[in-house]
Amino acid sequence: MESGLLWASFAIIVITGISIDLFSDHFHRFFKKSSKPRDSFKVEIIWTAVWISLGIGFATPIYFMLGETKTIEYFTAYALEKSLSVDNLMVFVLIFTSLGISHVLQHRVLMWGIIGAIFMRIGFIVAGVSLLDTFHWMIYVLGAVLLFTSLRMIAKKEKDTLEIEKTFSVRFLKKFIPIEMSEHHSRFTIRKQGKRFATLLLVALFSVEITDLVFALDSIPAVLAITDDLFIIVTSNIFAVLGLRSLYFVIGRGIEKLVYLKYGLTIMLGFIGIKMLLSDFHEIEVVHSLIVILTVLSLTIGFSLFRKYWIR
Repeated sequence: MESGLLWASFAIIVITGISIDLFSDHFHRFFKKSSKPRDSFKVEIIWTAVWISLGIGFATPIYFMLGETKTIEYFTAYALEKSLSVDNLMVFVLIFTSLGISHVLQHRVLMWGIIGAIFMRIGFIVAGVSLLDTFHWMIYVLGAVLLFTSLRMIAKKEKDTLEIEKTFSVRFLKKFIPIEMSEHHSRFTIRKQGKRFATLLLVALFSVEITDLVFALDSIPAVLAITDDLFIIVTSNIFAVLGLRSLYFVIGRGIEKLVYLKYGLTIMLGFIGIKMLLSDFHEIEVVHSLIVILTVLSLTIGFSLFRKYWIR
């Protein structure tokens, strides 16, 4: 009964929030009879605060209905997923810059990108939980994957631009539909000379979805090390993803200021990987995992800002 009530509450919050947040530009133009978008930056700050507040605040009903242990699991999973999702923003900036997507159209791409990411992640989560329930030994495989990912992340060189025509998104789309690369359009597909073409907007959307797919392959195994509770995993993941669109427009182009973000995420993934590998020999308490994640996140942000603003 309590679990069903929590699922229903979560669904209502998410559906209502998506309807208001992601489609608010359309509501604004309809009621204000204006073709111009809202004062974007102020609105995105508000929505970033709203989604973070909802994500943190959802721990309250979890505490009263499921108890302290599940609440700590939720907080830990949410903090981990939120931290990992921020890394997506760097790639989003590269995608939109390389394709020359305008600010207004970026809203539209991220709107549909996040909706697609929600369904994709739920599928991954259900598959991951089922996999670990059936094949417990897979926890060692996932732990090794996270350790490898952390080492790959620290060795990876950051790019300033993308050679967009060489990316997987473009090469994959070209197998199914020709792409109009020379012009910018506000639609995902256009018809020219009786033939259907994909636009740069569709390339951007597909690139955003592929980016989230790649990051999900890291983040889903990581959260499985925190808990095997499907409800906790789904809610923490979705709340972390839902605030990405507004967060992008608040800090997206200033994300380079977090110069130590890569190192912080490397430590987090490495720690979670070790936790999974040691799970049958030594169990690291969830509350200790939460302390480690919050400490690493705080130090990452603190040292990054210190270097950016105080060290010249």
